[in-house]
Amino acid sequence: MPNLIAMSFEGELAPSFELRCLKPGRTPPDGWGIGFYPGGEPSASVLKEPAPPHGSIRSQLVDAWEHLASSIFVMHMRRARWGSMSDANTQPFCRSWGRRDWLMAHSGSLARKLEIPQDALFEPVGSTDSEAIFCALLNRFHAHGWKRLRDADLLTVHDWLHQLNELGDMSLVMTDGGDVLVYADKHRESQLYTWRVLPPYDSLAVGNNDLMADFSRRGVKSRKGVIVCSEKLKAEQGPESQWKPLAPGRMMLIRQGAIRAEIQAPDGAGRDRVVVNSHAAPRRPSTMRPKTLSVVHRTVYKYEEPVQRSRHKFRLRPLHDPLQNLLQHSLSLSTPGQTTEFQDVFGNHVHRLHVEEPFSEMVIEAKSRVRVLDTDPLNFNPLHVRSTIPLVWMPWQRHMLQPYLLPPELPETELAELTEYAMSFVERNSYDLLDTLLDMNDSIFKEYKYSQGSTNLYTTPFDVYVNRRGVCQDFANLFICLARLLSVPARYVCGYIYVGPRNENQVQSEASHAWVQVYLPEAGWKGFDPTNGCMTQTDHIRVAVGRNYVDATPTSGTIYQGGKGESLSVDVRVEALPEAGET
Repeated sequence: MPNLIAMSFEGELAPSFELRCLKPGRTPPDGWGIGFYPGGEPSASVLKEPAPPHGSIRSQLVDAWEHLASSIFVMHMRRARWGSMSDANTQPFCRSWGRRDWLMAHSGSLARKLEIPQDALFEPVGSTDSEAIFCALLNRFHAHGWKRLRDADLLTVHDWLHQLNELGDMSLVMTDGGDVLVYADKHRESQLYTWRVLPPYDSLAVGNNDLMADFSRRGVKSRKGVIVCSEKLKAEQGPESQWKPLAPGRMMLIRQGAIRAEIQAPDGAGRDRVVVNSHAAPRRPSTMRPKTLSVVHRTVYKYEEPVQRSRHKFRLRPLHDPLQNLLQHSLSLSTPGQTTEFQDVFGNHVHRLHVEEPFSEMVIEAKSRVRVLDTDPLNFNPLHVRSTIPLVWMPWQRHMLQPYLLPPELPETELAELTEYAMSFVERNSYDLLDTLLDMNDSIFKEYKYSQGSTNLYTTPFDVYVNRRGVCQDFANLFICLARLLSVPARYVCGYIYVGPRNENQVQSEASHAWVQVYLPEAGWKGFDPTNGCMTQTDHIRVAVGRNYVDATPTSGTIYQGGKGESLSVDVRVEALPEAGET
């Protein structure tokens, strides 16, 4: 029987829990309980039952109640050693501290119970060793003034748990409704296992003879999460479970379905080492040197039936501004016609071609030489004003930024789920604007598969979110949608990327590339490339920007007559040129 199970997911889930151990003919536990945080509020709801009968009505409630929704769940099934079978002795335990409810559940048993001073702020109500541990930890948090887990010094907390573990078996889970703290017994007596659940999945349910947790019974959400359990539960629906034992004496902190930090047991020298998970610290760019790049962009249109009359637009001249100097540019067209050049409303240079003569092939070749100077994109003063989410814009600012604040037209239910997904990044990063954007950029890079041919121009951001795959255009569209749902202005950027010779991302440099720019208060437009999980610097050449792909597409046009059987080939070559003094 799983003694302890806990989980943290991105946003809310509404799982059902079937207590199979309460079926007729089975031996029920001495008590069971479940705690969660409805609506993401800091107030916890706890449903528990000591000495449950077969067919318990409360157990049917956690199986059928659709309002059992939260991003965090803590469940405990008790085999009593300390104290009677009463509500006061049934886990998880709940206490209020720092204007929020804390939950704790303990797997194992101490050799002797802790003594809590009579003048302590937190005292046990029941008679279990588990509640005494909980009160001892909260008293120490109070003494240090730590009102949330994210305020605590994790090395110090790990030292406390390591010391308490000397008194007996102790694996536990403690949460303040935002973070989930997990500690594995260093004696291996109370083992814990973790499973990092990654979408996409059509269904998800795990269980054994005593318990079944179905995460998709009330609808599937494409969310990642971490499940912690004292036993390896089998996958009954969805992806195969991949449980990994938590090393003895190891502690981890989980937030919104991502492991933020891990601390291992003391080494032989008595020192701890913090192992920071990749989700905890997305890459911040280091300073780069300016770079001069040459680009040859060749596009060939062929038609089985000649085009009789057509009009075309080309956005192929790189932008020229203080962070990107256009040194040279030429455009050659194989098809003669009337040409004009102008700057569109987004500031892009547009070359328009009107053709009145028949043609079966059109070759467009653009050659450019650009010096990129965006060496340190975070080299600006700290964002003191409006640096947290939600952003507040002055009316005239919102008026100017409105084209970059409106999310794509999607069904309301899809936008609601994407908003919840976007808010999971916000909550995971304590509402910090820049950290949220970096985490979003990093997560798309690591959790979404780059798959050519898996999407098309009609693929929506919701499709990309559900299926977790796409190409640079799809990842840019998803990032833009999430940012705009958070009231962060975002625009689509089309250009080129230099990846170096024989790079595994070579395919990206052989065509135009897409990324995102977001407008940061008092800092301006800053580039984020979710395809590569980085901020744009001296490897990215901006050519055109707009609300979406249509505004910034390199080549487009309208065929008024003829032109059946069209085929298209695009070849892009980006090379780095030697700098002054280099050979």
